[in-house]
Amino acid sequence: MNRSLEDFIAAAPQPQRTGLRVVLALAARPRGAALLSRVPPLAEVGRSLLAMDRYEDPALARSLGWDAEAVVARGLALRRAEGRP
Repeated sequence: MNRSLEDFIAAAPQPQRTGLRVVLALAARPRGAALLSRVPPLAEVGRSLLAMDRYEDPALARSLGWDAEAVVARGLALRRAEGRP
């Protein structure tokens, strides 16, 4: 699990934090995912958490059209052009 996903889960209140960790652990395993499929909303949460974890990979994000470094560079250039620090 990447650091951003850990931070996201850690920011949740305690009951949800534990639940998210359990759902993520189940969703990452074939038998756990099969179990979660019996409760479609939980299965969706599990798939979403796994997707969030994968999309933090810069190479994958760039392949999907999101380049964080380019966004930061554009923002800095705009700030400079506007004379802001």
